[in-house]
Amino acid sequence: MQKVGYFKSIHVKIVLIYVLLIIIAMQIIGLYFVRELEKTLKSNFQDSITDRVSLLEYSAREELIKIRGEEDQTKEQSLRSILSNLNSYDIKEIRVIDARYQILATSDVNNQSIVGQRSMDDLVRKSITAADDFDSISLDEETHRIWILATPIIYKGEVIGTLYIESNIENIFGQMNEINQILAGGTAVALVITVILGILIAQTITRPISDMRRQAQAMAKGNFSRKVRVYGSDEIGQLAIAFNHLTNRLQEAQSTTEAERRKLASVLTNMTDGVIATDRKGRVILINDPAIRLLRIPREMVLNRPIISVLGIDPDHSFEDLIHLKEAINLDLSSNERPFILRANFSVIQKETGFVNGLISVLHDNTEQEKVDMERREFVANVSHELRTPLTTMSSYLEALADGAWKDEEIAPSFLQVTQTETQRMIRLVNDLLQLSKMDSRDYDLNREIVNFNQFFNRIIDRFELSKSDHVTFVRMFSDKAYYVDIDTDKLTQVIDNIISNAIKYSPDGGNIRFGVVMNDSMLKVMISDDGMGIPSENVDRVFDRFYRVDRARARSMGGTGLGLAIAREMIEAHGGRIWAESEEGQGTTIFFTLNILTDEEGEWE
Repeated sequence: MQKVGYFKSIHVKIVLIYVLLIIIAMQIIGLYFVRELEKTLKSNFQDSITDRVSLLEYSAREELIKIRGEEDQTKEQSLRSILSNLNSYDIKEIRVIDARYQILATSDVNNQSIVGQRSMDDLVRKSITAADDFDSISLDEETHRIWILATPIIYKGEVIGTLYIESNIENIFGQMNEINQILAGGTAVALVITVILGILIAQTITRPISDMRRQAQAMAKGNFSRKVRVYGSDEIGQLAIAFNHLTNRLQEAQSTTEAERRKLASVLTNMTDGVIATDRKGRVILINDPAIRLLRIPREMVLNRPIISVLGIDPDHSFEDLIHLKEAINLDLSSNERPFILRANFSVIQKETGFVNGLISVLHDNTEQEKVDMERREFVANVSHELRTPLTTMSSYLEALADGAWKDEEIAPSFLQVTQTETQRMIRLVNDLLQLSKMDSRDYDLNREIVNFNQFFNRIIDRFELSKSDHVTFVRMFSDKAYYVDIDTDKLTQVIDNIISNAIKYSPDGGNIRFGVVMNDSMLKVMISDDGMGIPSENVDRVFDRFYRVDRARARSMGGTGLGLAIAREMIEAHGGRIWAESEEGQGTTIFFTLNILTDEEGEWE
């Protein structure tokens, strides 16, 4: 189990929760307190300025409506005198402006040059136009906040001027900054206390949880001997007691499961058949070694994959099909080199409720059985066909003779000749079948004798050369050098007779039949080659199968049974040799076979 990082532990999370709760609470309280305090201070400041402005507004109105004599001060001088007596720390500047926006007086001694000029301030224009108070907060040249108030001077319902006041409200925000600092300090102290208390409280919660975590890690490694310490009788203590009880039950269950696992592993290991188990979704969860060998795929490529994909039946079957399947499936895993067929039987794993919990598949190598069955079916079909053809011919001719054809002296002899020919053909076929059956059962003995193979081979070739027609030429490509072999001369004569007969049958007019003998790797290698029609490359290996013919119609017309080369293979193999063919379609065929030699002398074809 991966170790939990310190900053990801529940200990830190509990402390963080406490800290976050305090921060949120302090922020909510602070925001509400600061906002209300700022609103109160600003309101008090503005009320203070407004009260003083009310007195000033009265004095300014009296001066504006006063009728002056020649000895009285001018309006501007009177207003300046009034404004000079109102200097304070809070008020930065006061201006008196008449209804025509002309500045009549200002309290700023350093800014007397503006007197007599028109005021372009928006608040002044709004105040005179709307006959109401307007205010705003802005920054001066020193980036200090100032509160600007424009209040109209009204006489008998008519605006005769306005007062423009700039007051220093920066002090209010300075006080707010001090209060915020005090609040931040209090928050910091509260956080420190909260962190300390949170750590202490978190330890009481996380200590038993850490013990249970360590015990769970030990259990994952198979150690059930440890027990969790119980710190109290609260919910966590009850959890620790339940955890210890669970540990005991798991220990008992693991012992039982391990015993069953060993039994199952022993059974699966010693089975000759392959076994595959799946979960309820059809994914492979178990496979034994015989199944791995039969499927020829690595174990890591099988586990957790769908069984229909592993068996290669996904195009035709689904997992639900396999659940309801009653019969076995043949899996054709054959390659170009050799056939390979598996038989797969399926059994459903069900709970007591009937719920499907998985599937068991048993694989068995059925290649030989399928091969035997196929050869048997093919053999029966071939024998039936080979017997039906002459029997059909004989039946039709005998029926014609029975209908009166025997009276015709010209037709009757030819009909009888055909019937006799077909009878001889069936006799040859039956004799060949009996000979193959005898060789298959190994119920025969070889009458071996040591002979000079070249002399033996020459005598057989001479016999054929005397009786052959002139349409082919024999070419002997070996010397008279003595090669001694231990063979059954009768059976080997039959083999060579059959090969030469086939070569003569399929050789065209003017063709050559070549014979060769050479010593190769302590074996005597014999060659018989013709210039016949040849055999397609994909069928070369099949010429030694029973009843195989390259050209069935031509072979049957020549009296062949299709068993000659099959008998030849059995006889050569009985002598400890090997027989094979090499051919190119349209170029002829060469038959080779080998025999054990009794001399170390080597020879070459001439």
